Amino acid sequence: MFIVDSDCHNYWCSATVLEPYMDGFFKDMFVRGEKTGPRGAFPHGHRPWFHPEGFSRHDVNPVEEDDNYAIMKEKHLDKYNIDVAILTGDEPIEASTLANAHYANALCRAYNDYMIDYWLPKDSRFWGSIIVAPQDPKLAAEEIRRLGSHPRIVQVLVSHGAQRPYGDPFYHPIYEACAEMGLPFAMHLGGQGGVNSTPIGAGPSTFFWETHAILPQSAMTHMASLIAQGVFEKWPSLKVVIIECGVAWVPSVLWRLDANYKALRKETPWLKRLPSEYFKTNIRMSTQPLEQPENVQHLWATLEAMDGENTLLFASDYPHWDYDDVTKLHIPPAWREKVLGLNALDVYRRIPRPAAIAAE
Repeated sequence: MFIVDSDCHNYWCSATVLEPYMDGFFKDMFVRGEKTGPRGAFPHGHRPWFHPEGFSRHDVNPVEEDDNYAIMKEKHLDKYNIDVAILTGDEPIEASTLANAHYANALCRAYNDYMIDYWLPKDSRFWGSIIVAPQDPKLAAEEIRRLGSHPRIVQVLVSHGAQRPYGDPFYHPIYEACAEMGLPFAMHLGGQGGVNSTPIGAGPSTFFWETHAILPQSAMTHMASLIAQGVFEKWPSLKVVIIECGVAWVPSVLWRLDANYKALRKETPWLKRLPSEYFKTNIRMSTQPLEQPENVQHLWATLEAMDGENTLLFASDYPHWDYDDVTKLHIPPAWREKVLGLNALDVYRRIPRPAAIAAE
């Protein structure tokens, strides 16, 4: 079975690997300026929650920089016969928390160049994401156009942390650039803190486990905004991938959106279809972390209500603490071929289809 991991985090031991990719004033800021942590830390706005055990698996302990790839190869890529791994970085999405959009953009540019130079050549299974800082959509669009034609780049990636919902016309230069370069737009959980508002409307929560469970609120907001603001009418071929926010909430939110749109559609006359229809054609969800009810049939009924066979993309979230391996993905067996790989190939069209699949 062809397996595409749509969320594989490539790590570093120290953010100082970015120094060769920076110059001028921004390099000076990075090397000598104020940081959130010791030398080697990536600059970002502090978040109020701390993971009590650390974000990575305890069996992933790199010492040297090259250990990161060697461990990933042994414990994930080879062990589970992963055919394609979409690299999603890690700390660089935190650039969205910085008030200085110019510095945030410089950090993202440095990371993108480092990823292309260091990670993509290491393994033919690797495909890259352009990480952009959404604080300044015009700068983000420039970065998308700078690297968007690279043959091993398959998507544009931002964090969920944002200063406004992603359907807002403020962000439309990003989607225009994505459409121009033929790339999906992906948003990954994270980026809370700094200049980004809390995703929790009632105020910040207290504990990490509590916070982690309710973080999908930001994804709900972004999804509703993308649909309501007419992003998919303006760019009908654009695919949006929502990563690491769970999935069981999707049907209930779509039901509410459909009901309210039917009653109040005159507010958004540019929409031509039900919100649930835009979701099925334009939005994809990563499986990790997939909810785990006591009765798996309850989950499967929920997934069926969102057309999960066609809208889910397998994601491992390697090497994080809540990592999901291929063998423990609790989806209907008949869906496995699509969810593990074929759906991703429909989104990431630059990845060649294996001859056996192309012939079907």
